Amino acid sequence: MTRIALDPFVRDLDGESAALRAAGPLAEVELPGGVHVYAVTRHAEARALLTDSRLVKDIDVWNAWRRGEIPMDWPLIGLANPGRSMLTVDGADHRRLRTLVAQALTVKRVERLRAGIEALTNASLEKLAALPAGEPVDLKAEFAYPLPMNVISELMGVDAADHPRLKELFEKFFSTQTPPEEVPQMMADLGALFTKIVDAKRTNPGDDLTSALIAASENGDHLTDEEIVNTLQLIIAAGHETTISLIVNVVEALQTHPEQRKKVLNGEIGWDGVIEETLRWNTPTSHVLIRFATEDIEVGDKVLPKGEGLIISFGALGRDEEQYGPTAGEFDATRTPNRHIAFGHGPHVCPGAALSRLEAGIALPALYERFPELDLAVPASDLRNKPIVTQNDLHELPVKLGCPFGGDA
Repeated sequence: MTRIALDPFVRDLDGESAALRAAGPLAEVELPGGVHVYAVTRHAEARALLTDSRLVKDIDVWNAWRRGEIPMDWPLIGLANPGRSMLTVDGADHRRLRTLVAQALTVKRVERLRAGIEALTNASLEKLAALPAGEPVDLKAEFAYPLPMNVISELMGVDAADHPRLKELFEKFFSTQTPPEEVPQMMADLGALFTKIVDAKRTNPGDDLTSALIAASENGDHLTDEEIVNTLQLIIAAGHETTISLIVNVVEALQTHPEQRKKVLNGEIGWDGVIEETLRWNTPTSHVLIRFATEDIEVGDKVLPKGEGLIISFGALGRDEEQYGPTAGEFDATRTPNRHIAFGHGPHVCPGAALSRLEAGIALPALYERFPELDLAVPASDLRNKPIVTQNDLHELPVKLGCPFGGDA
């Protein structure tokens, strides 16, 4: 089996995803830092594996880990071994840790956040409208980033004063270009920051999920301090990164498909279709680390060996022709059915999927209603991904907003 090295600079994600699909449903890959794992690249096989009990999150099953081949300064160590949380356990422990989060993020409960999300969206649009007219604006920094970070912070009870430090640390956490000598300190700093947040909530609890996790631990649910801190870090990291990329990717998709954009703005195509097609076609998460095989597992005509690691290559399987037909590589907001698994599948499916969809479903229509003449300020070919192999994340999204509401300046 030919090994495919994932580009740490993510210079051609589409080409890399195509190469992974061409290798078959199971591809052998090399992660940045020379770490060897396998990747599932086809939709049907991914769905099956994501519910296969022979794949576990226990890193001690991993041959390379047990042999001491994974250094603690590996740039992706925080994703492969993020500490004990619902992300890294299975079975009863997973259900115990996930229950409180799932209860807080049900569709019904998430819908109660609508008014707050609308208010935050309108405030961000007012700030955009106040920027100098005619000058390019980084829509990612000025709109796509603040909204999800504010929403998830409100949900978890994180003070806005901590946002700059969180942004700085998460940049290093996800990047494959963080110098190895900085990785241990970065991980320690993240742990210290989230421990500080948890300690503050112990002293002054509020109506937020962090306070609920603390209360549960005090009422017999036996969440350890480590589990609370790691769960907080997991939800904030995943809860804002995915939505940022989703908003950015929708704008890029619409601006590079003007005929569909026109139909969306005319009401001929619904925003739900745009969001779901973007999740499939230009998924926010390119690869998810990492599960481990407790025995040999057949995947198509290949075998995932016992003790090896498996990543889920969402960027590859989102354009699987066996699932989506010959137009899998095309953006089509009218596609139906569109049964993608961009938020995962099975027991570890993303609990924040409803929240991410709600944020995008509020923010994007409001953005285009306010700025219907919005356009890219650079050719789409000039847009560049950040060096993050797990996230489909642009450095920036320069746009020209045009006149608010399409009127005269």
